[in-house]
Amino acid sequence: MKVALYYPWVYLTSGAERTILELTGRSCHEWTIFTNLFEPQTTFPGFAQRKVIRLTPVSVKRSLSAVARAGMRLLRQRLPLEGYDALVVVCEGLGDFVVFGAPRIPVVNLCLTPLRIVFDPHYRANYLSDRGWLTRAIVRLGSPGYRWIDRRAWRRYDHAFCISEEVRQRVLRGRLAPSEKLEVSYVGLGLLPENPSYTLERFFLLPGRVMWTKNIELGIRAFQQFVSSRPEFADFRLVIAGIVDDKSRPYLAKLKALAGSDERIEFHVSPSDDELHELYDSCYATLFTAFNEDWGIVPIEGMAFGKPAIATNRGGPRESVQHGVQGFLEEPEVPAFARRMAELASDPERVRQMSRPARERAKLFTWDRLTGRVDGKLEELAELYGRRPADLVSPIPTGTVPVVGRPSTGSSDVAASELGRSE
Repeated sequence: MKVALYYPWVYLTSGAERTILELTGRSCHEWTIFTNLFEPQTTFPGFAQRKVIRLTPVSVKRSLSAVARAGMRLLRQRLPLEGYDALVVVCEGLGDFVVFGAPRIPVVNLCLTPLRIVFDPHYRANYLSDRGWLTRAIVRLGSPGYRWIDRRAWRRYDHAFCISEEVRQRVLRGRLAPSEKLEVSYVGLGLLPENPSYTLERFFLLPGRVMWTKNIELGIRAFQQFVSSRPEFADFRLVIAGIVDDKSRPYLAKLKALAGSDERIEFHVSPSDDELHELYDSCYATLFTAFNEDWGIVPIEGMAFGKPAIATNRGGPRESVQHGVQGFLEEPEVPAFARRMAELASDPERVRQMSRPARERAKLFTWDRLTGRVDGKLEELAELYGRRPADLVSPIPTGTVPVVGRPSTGSSDVAASELGRSE
């Protein structure tokens, strides 16, 4: 099959770009990536081996005016899909608009999240917390109109893969699609070591993209409280490692100001995969402070190296981390994180006991599972649309995807009850 994939911005080494790269590289189909912004020098080198078609550029800025202009442009955009058998939209919100001009072919949504400022109350509350009355009014008055448009866009989707149960619930609460069209299929890992060293150096690692939604100031303040209240752990460090795009540089400056002159707090900006590998392999444990993450790959990557996670008890980590087994789920409060850091620092044996369960759980999440489900669903839909003879359609793979929720076809090698949603 010839499959078109659309995502508005391919320019970072974030989870969205990694998902696109892995899916298009592992699939048995022929893929073309359509995007409005492609910067090969700042994204994964593997995109050099992909067919990428650049469309009219749209801004990556997240101001309300920039988002509105981008949305209007995407509403008018028509993809050149002549000769393609299916369209996959990688969705974070505005990308949905591309379906209005799609021809009569199967259309599938790979949903990272619906637009968060409209469909995620935690995101909206944090975004508006330091905004003026005008911004608040625009969001309040504009959200119903966006929901109206987006619900009509979602009617065009034949099926949607949600990357977590958290995302599926956002879709359902927003009345974007019925449950029978939704399936949870977890993404794989960017880093999966063959032989982790299980080394425990005296530093906590807070990795991932450096941006305001990650609530990194929580990790800094918790670390400061931890070392100030427990002098015996004054030699511990906090390492913050992740990519920083231009719009997040003011946030990075804010974090550095918060850290002040404390040399125990280190910033590793845009580390390579090799550098991240070394940090994960040698750290004591990982911190994940995002206030309501769609999924959150950081705790799982740390677990793949046998390192427990201290993560917020919201969103995706509630599905990946079993409290007290591979790590801990805490409310996003400084004292809670500081206490848990002190507890782990005081008990390295417990950290080692968590290592094996952490690594085993991380192995449940693989790219082949996601790719198998997407390939199978595309083939099933193509047959229903009459675009391919039935004898050319391979069966949908079963026993390949860890699923929470209600998949429409196939089965799972990790049942929802086995995968477990942390309480």
